[in-house]
Amino acid sequence: MLIQLKGGRVIDPANNRDFVGDVYLENRRIVDAPDGREPDEVHDVSGKIVMAGAIDVHSHIAGTNVTLGRQLMPELPLIASAEGQPILPSPAAWGAYATGIRYAEMGYTTVIEPAMIPTHAIQSHKEMASIPIIDVAGLVILGNDDYTLNLLRTGNVKSDELKDYVAWTLSHSKALGLKVINAGGSEAFKFNARTFDLDEQVPEYGVTSRGIVEAMQQAIADLGVPHPPHVHTNNLGIAGNVDTAVATLEATQGNPIHLAHIQFYGYGKEGDKGFSSGAPRLMEAINKHKNATVDVGQVMFGQTITISGDVLRQFDGRRAANPKKWIINQADGNGTGVVPYNYKKKSFVNALQWAIGLEIFLLAEDPWRVLFSTDHPNGALFTRYPEIFHLLMDKDERSRWLDQLPEASRQVSGLAGISRELTFSELAVITRAAPAKVLGLTDRGHLAPGAVADVAVYTDQRNKTKMFSAADLVFKSGKLVVRKGNIVDVSWGRCYHVEPGFDVQIEKRVRSFYETYYGADPSWFGVTETVSDGPDRFATIPCAS
Repeated sequence: MLIQLKGGRVIDPANNRDFVGDVYLENRRIVDAPDGREPDEVHDVSGKIVMAGAIDVHSHIAGTNVTLGRQLMPELPLIASAEGQPILPSPAAWGAYATGIRYAEMGYTTVIEPAMIPTHAIQSHKEMASIPIIDVAGLVILGNDDYTLNLLRTGNVKSDELKDYVAWTLSHSKALGLKVINAGGSEAFKFNARTFDLDEQVPEYGVTSRGIVEAMQQAIADLGVPHPPHVHTNNLGIAGNVDTAVATLEATQGNPIHLAHIQFYGYGKEGDKGFSSGAPRLMEAINKHKNATVDVGQVMFGQTITISGDVLRQFDGRRAANPKKWIINQADGNGTGVVPYNYKKKSFVNALQWAIGLEIFLLAEDPWRVLFSTDHPNGALFTRYPEIFHLLMDKDERSRWLDQLPEASRQVSGLAGISRELTFSELAVITRAAPAKVLGLTDRGHLAPGAVADVAVYTDQRNKTKMFSAADLVFKSGKLVVRKGNIVDVSWGRCYHVEPGFDVQIEKRVRSFYETYYGADPSWFGVTETVSDGPDRFATIPCAS
């Protein structure tokens, strides 16, 4: 069926287009204007904004860590709703099904789970398969597991075997890419380390965090995996950690890397309280290092819950748990830390965190390398995205929020002096075109013929919170799924992954390792087509040869 979206303002920065015209959909794809054919269905979108479906590069939506969060805080939707946060006032809003529904209502069509534990990958995929409408993918975690660290042990580096092990792990867990969380830090935590920096050595292994990240960068590059290593670096949330972020960027030596939720590394030590915005220095480094992409991890005020494989930092963060309950699960690899948290406007630290995230967005010289995220749910629930779009696109809205914050936090932030307002095109870059490019999902994030027919249509309003909270129309793979902010059809998306080649001998080595140390066969946790409830669920993204 040929569908015409007629007369809208088409925002398509991937193809350098911003024009008033038509978009055509047929057979799940964007197509050229028909030559003399009449459309089967016409939607008059005159005066409306037409964009590709949005893509979330970093959102914790599935897996055992998310399950623990839901078990610890089943009341989160009720608390958030009582605070006025735009989330459905029901515990069901915390679940997989509601996740897909709410994302789609806002115009999102692809979301990436960024922290899939290799041995728990089946559970992650089963849960992702329960999320309706949106396409999904997972990033699998390595860098603190004993097998990797053994390969990198001082004087015993086995780069070819590491490359094969990374490839096997990606294939075995059906992952789109690799995640590294506080490389070596979670292993050092087992030896009672309470801090872990870039050049500290992991006890017993003699390898540094720097060495682990460099090895992972090389392995991913050699395998041709499109998405570079997705790195949660050391010293998250600590005053002065902008030094760590800058040092990590310098250590990349020009090799591709993606730094996650960079706001949590934008902290200086200036001012009377020893805590200040390091955003200008951080952005100077990011702007300089063209090999690096980042997502921001914007903070918003209100109740949320933090979920992370960085057990070292989460163990320290348990002291600030609000309400006073938490889970720390120390395991092979990273484990999991789940700590509830309530960001408050009157808190000097929280207000500064909020400002730093916005500074990062607005100081970016190249929005193609500074992607949108809140690190859902860590900085804020994903339902808060429309409010953040409003803040980025309207300096008066930022000023209104700033006026409600502590004077002390305003004095050590430069946000008040930034007048920049993001355009529709820039917003489409950070929420659509750039995530697609960074992830290697070349068939989305744009509206050129051949792209998957993921399209979001919005009524242009001055109040961008209202505008982006409920899309007028959303098409997923050419099917109308949202009309006037309400779901009209529940479809099921696909799960994307890579299949890099590897020497089959690695399977024997890994099996021997697991049988020796865990009494388990890796085939027990390998992801196969059977974990999906529907046909044609999995789709492979090619690696560069």
